Amino acid sequence: MSHTLESLVERWDGLAIVSRFDSTSRAWIFICMHDNTLGPCTGGTRMKVYDSPAEGLRDGMRLAEGMTCKWAAIDEPVGGGKAVIALDHPLDDAARRRLLLLYGELVESLKGAFKTGEDMGTTSSDMQIIAERCNQVHGFHPIDGSKVDPSPFTARAVFEGIKSAAAFAYGSDALEDRTVLIQGVGNVGLNLGRLLSGAGATVLVSDVDNKRTAEAARQLRAKVVAPDQVYSTTCDIYAPCAIGATLNEQTIPELQCRIVAGSANNQLAEPADAQRLLARDIVYVPDYIINAGGALSFALMDKDHADLEALLEEMTSIGATVGEILREAADHRETPVAAAERRVQQTLAAARQS
Repeated sequence: MSHTLESLVERWDGLAIVSRFDSTSRAWIFICMHDNTLGPCTGGTRMKVYDSPAEGLRDGMRLAEGMTCKWAAIDEPVGGGKAVIALDHPLDDAARRRLLLLYGELVESLKGAFKTGEDMGTTSSDMQIIAERCNQVHGFHPIDGSKVDPSPFTARAVFEGIKSAAAFAYGSDALEDRTVLIQGVGNVGLNLGRLLSGAGATVLVSDVDNKRTAEAARQLRAKVVAPDQVYSTTCDIYAPCAIGATLNEQTIPELQCRIVAGSANNQLAEPADAQRLLARDIVYVPDYIINAGGALSFALMDKDHADLEALLEEMTSIGATVGEILREAADHRETPVAAAERRVQQTLAAARQS
């Protein structure tokens, strides 16, 4: 289905969209602020090449709504937002730096209405560049001021969520006899692979970047799965850790797993996919629950929590939340998505009444 900028804005129920076109780089900047009921809109900045500006805006809008759900689900006083820098071609280092500085000025002009950090296509180094012009970048260590990489926290939360899902589906959180297929072995996927290998799991890896796949396979002593074989490969747990919408009407019938639990945002192509997974008796852990580790760690650092090892231990709370949602869904004979959404709406409703 094709989209236009106008049609997307007309249908969106979010708070506001701030946009800017940079004629030099031909990049579109979209800052999507979805809901500030709990606090200022906060979410990462994604940068990638899109087929059209409208596809970039659509990505930003969906991600912003996901951040509203993420913050509410972990009960943090933060609102949902996301930014997308939509490119039509890759940029060299100089052009990238210039664009990031311009973007930082735009975020700063919002005077705290939007706060940001890393997301797909941006790095901690990029955040340091943005921070040269903007005081609204989070994830800096509260004592030494260094930029903290969120990926170990996200990976640890996903790991804890996988253990909870395994306990729900198999009756034990032990992973020694489990096979986990990680789709996407960037920073989060690779960190997750290390945790899984350390827990005794058999790890399979897949990525569209052949060099990255080979390096992950070497480090993790993992078997490589071709990208076009991911969905039909037999495993206990499928962990999507790259792009979204990998769970859809075409791929769900192919899945040969018992659990889906990974770090990617917007894993379901459409709401009906949650019911499709339930119909196949596949346990799906809602993405905005299990991948909330990076967000939670940054929120805690914003409150001056400085011990990074202690912050990693805080990720066990994500695993506990996963277990609660899966059990609630089972009790109500509904999808885990429905249980998670109910938790989100309860948190938002309570905040609106206070």
